[in-house]
Amino acid sequence: MREIRIMTTTYPAPPESHVPLVPPPPCWAVCAAHVAAWSTVPSGVWRVALVLGVPVGVMEREEFLSAFPHSSLLIGLGYVLLIGAVAEAASYLTLGLVRPWGEVVPRWIPFLGGRPVDRRLAVLAASLGAFAVTVLWWVLFLGGLLTSPSPDPGVSAGEVLFVAAYAPLLLWGPLLAAVTWSYHRRHRACP
Repeated sequence: MREIRIMTTTYPAPPESHVPLVPPPPCWAVCAAHVAAWSTVPSGVWRVALVLGVPVGVMEREEFLSAFPHSSLLIGLGYVLLIGAVAEAASYLTLGLVRPWGEVVPRWIPFLGGRPVDRRLAVLAASLGAFAVTVLWWVLFLGGLLTSPSPDPGVSAGEVLFVAAYAPLLLWGPLLAAVTWSYHRRHRACP
């Protein structure tokens, strides 16, 4: 009879940490964090399409670029990419509230790597962010819709595209607030 050996690998015990064990985030919070992180993508794509000359229906490329010195395509594109990068980075931070890097700073970050995240500071920053983006996008979106003059009673395809691209931003603030509340509750439950 042949003998079968199964190889096993043992992993060293993790180093002692000063970070208390936190319950895992609920599924709804993980889903909400992902939706919040992706909510800024459609508007960023819309803005890039506008600058590159793709017809988006609400505004023409030349009209947008006229706001920049010498109607510069490079300055306009740089502006749009910078706005998009800032919005994407800020929305991506929502994932930190449901991921391990929201508990302990990743080791690759200089000077802070491996240290526990101050939960009070994380909750404060996320709460202020949720308030700011909620007010900003709801006021800009609804204010723009309510005050924009419409020469015809119908809605154009360009307006539908614009609304479809920017409407997901209305979710960002409330979802960030909900995920922040979940993060706070999970950390409050720790000894």
